[in-house]
Amino acid sequence: MIGSPAKRVSVQVRTLADSYLYIIWSRSRRYSTKYIVPDDIRPTKRREFHDYFVTHLPSSSLHPDSRGPLAPFHKLPRSASVPHTGEISHSPAAFQPSVDRDTTVVRIPLRSAKHHFGAHSSRGTRPYNEDAYQAGVIDIPAFAKRPPASLTIKKTGTIPVPRESRGADSASGDPQVFYFGIFDGHGGTECSTFLKDWLHEYIQDTAAAFELQSSLQQGSSGQFPRGADPSSGALPIVQGGNSKRIGELEKILVQNWKTLVGGYFKRFVPPHFTHVGKQNSTADVDSGMGVTIEEILEYAFLRTDLEFVSAQAAKRDDEFAKVGQPMHQDDILYGPNRSRSLNIGGVNRFKGGSTASVALISTPTPVPFWHPNAPSSLLVSHVGDTRILLCSTLTGQAIPVTSNHHPSSPIEASRLRRYATTFVTDSFGEERMSGLANTRSFGDVQSKRIGVSAEPEIHRIEMGPAEYSFLVLMSDGVSGTLLDQEVVDIVKEAKTPDQGASDVVKFATEVTREGDNATCLVVRLGGWERRLEGGLGSLGTKESREWRRQEATDPRRSRR
Repeated sequence: MIGSPAKRVSVQVRTLADSYLYIIWSRSRRYSTKYIVPDDIRPTKRREFHDYFVTHLPSSSLHPDSRGPLAPFHKLPRSASVPHTGEISHSPAAFQPSVDRDTTVVRIPLRSAKHHFGAHSSRGTRPYNEDAYQAGVIDIPAFAKRPPASLTIKKTGTIPVPRESRGADSASGDPQVFYFGIFDGHGGTECSTFLKDWLHEYIQDTAAAFELQSSLQQGSSGQFPRGADPSSGALPIVQGGNSKRIGELEKILVQNWKTLVGGYFKRFVPPHFTHVGKQNSTADVDSGMGVTIEEILEYAFLRTDLEFVSAQAAKRDDEFAKVGQPMHQDDILYGPNRSRSLNIGGVNRFKGGSTASVALISTPTPVPFWHPNAPSSLLVSHVGDTRILLCSTLTGQAIPVTSNHHPSSPIEASRLRRYATTFVTDSFGEERMSGLANTRSFGDVQSKRIGVSAEPEIHRIEMGPAEYSFLVLMSDGVSGTLLDQEVVDIVKEAKTPDQGASDVVKFATEVTREGDNATCLVVRLGGWERRLEGGLGSLGTKESREWRRQEATDPRRSRR
């Protein structure tokens, strides 16, 4: 029985999912005074997202050089022209004064830089497109592995890197950190749109609240967590941070999940949370135990999901519409700070959710990650069944960086079987839990108590110069239709990443039988120009792709 003292109306719980939702709904009101939300973690105002990158260009590319000759360079005869060698462009010896002219810092919209990035989307046969994506630069310190001292010491006689071949530094003085994300919504666009607009904000605010320091500073790079084996490969790098503050915030977050949702989260401890229970230990604080970028991402993902779920649980829905409630109860229960979040996900309660795959790229030097000589660090944070691939320059093979979080996964099955009482198989032979194909996702408030969480699968990859040709992010409308190698081979045949993303979406839409939303992002890496050299190039799947295209266009296909 719930309602105001003047009028009590019984609410009939029809299904198990409704009972879970009712528990979360009632707890969000019962424990509203105990629900602690740090103001420095929740973004109160959306800042302008930097969907551009900053780089240096020669002044002559923007305006004429007043110190040069009156005749433009392009009118010189071919015999007198000088090819571009990567250095500052200049004319023959007669025009030497123009060699020392400065470069200009400019902003280049990432979505318009078709030679560096491409993104295309199609709604297929669905009524509307629930996919979303984001690309740009975020304001966090660098997390790249610091290069050896032998490569950074300035030696006499060495040739400096051309100024126009490097990006401008960020506000913190570090090289820019690039952010790419793809989000596949289900049940509507509310959750995927929220992640597109706000997930990067939570990552930035978490890094600021944890007081994350740059990995390029002396003493940051090369430090590994306690108990880790550096010989096992690429491991998280410990960066500077406020350990006491981190421990307090992580404890509050875990307690909020336990209080608000319960169930699976009663004994839930995120794997990358190394400060829980240590915030009162002066030994750890004095020893300077820092934080990893993996810990930052896991906290940001869980905080974002908590904000979204709590906002949906606080809203009234059909089963509670007839319950008598006091006027302005949201202001009474939550106060002005809490009521701001009630508009998350729309006016009415949103019961759907969204998957998410995010890729962050950081470089140890100002040279951009797409330069053939630039090493970089790739960090992937993944929830659900969106997919991220790398193309090896040496072999030409597709390298999956993520795995699908489905009930059929042994890791997911062992994680959830003690909470999910029913694993059912649908008519397509796919296992589902509580009607969901994904065991990890944002939102899905009805299934949170049985373990459908947004705890991310995180991988860090140290990319050598030109080791990989390109990076692909795609929704399940593409990965569920095409093989990984087919996607990579299609991109190999394209002239630009933008054309590659378009060709992948067109081919997936053409040969699909489900007609799901299809979205593909292609990011150029250092080995782009050599993408056809490894293995068989794009010929490995060429025949099978042609056969699939012919079968899709066969008029007899509809009769089968």
